[in-house]
Amino acid sequence: MLRDIDLNKISDGKLYTSNDMAKTDCNGCKGCSSCCRDMGASIVLDPFDTHRLCVGLQKSFEELLGDCLELNVVDGVILPNIRMTQDTHACVFLTDGRCGVHSIRPGFCRIFPLGRLYENHSFRYFIQIHECPAPGKSKIKIRKWIDTPDIKRYEKFVNDWHYYLKPLQKYAMDSEQDEQDVRKLNMYILNQFYLKPYTADGDFYQEFYNRIS
Repeated sequence: MLRDIDLNKISDGKLYTSNDMAKTDCNGCKGCSSCCRDMGASIVLDPFDTHRLCVGLQKSFEELLGDCLELNVVDGVILPNIRMTQDTHACVFLTDGRCGVHSIRPGFCRIFPLGRLYENHSFRYFIQIHECPAPGKSKIKIRKWIDTPDIKRYEKFVNDWHYYLKPLQKYAMDSEQDEQDVRKLNMYILNQFYLKPYTADGDFYQEFYNRIS
């Protein structure tokens, strides 16, 4: 999701890589689930997020849309996000104050309270100092905090997906573009990267790059 931000207002002014230490560990959250509530449609999912959920929950993308995901326009392009419950405005995966899909949680959740700053065709992390209310956070290596195997391939995928979408979003948001063409673009993205299943025990990244090429 594209945002116009002032890092001096929302961060500690530092930028990090996954090999750096940062104060992100809230020591088990101790019953706090603030970051799982009132998020609206902001927990946008990339193809690896939905693949991980599909495999872990043994459901197709279409089944996830019926249960726990929804589609919304993100900077001109239709993408999936985690749905909030209508009554409590909490993540549908939140159970008794704990994440019910913690081992397969999306990248958005894994990096929190970190954000990503994209520039020069790469990205670095920053700490969102106003987002997590938990006091006394401990330092932890960011790659350990993200808790994703093969972090280099994962970060390359995240970066490449962002910069793949960026010109498509710019195209879709151009008021001069034909609505039918934008609709076709959105259907292509959904079909090519989300609806078409990835091999459950295969190499996700290889399959992704085969599709994006």
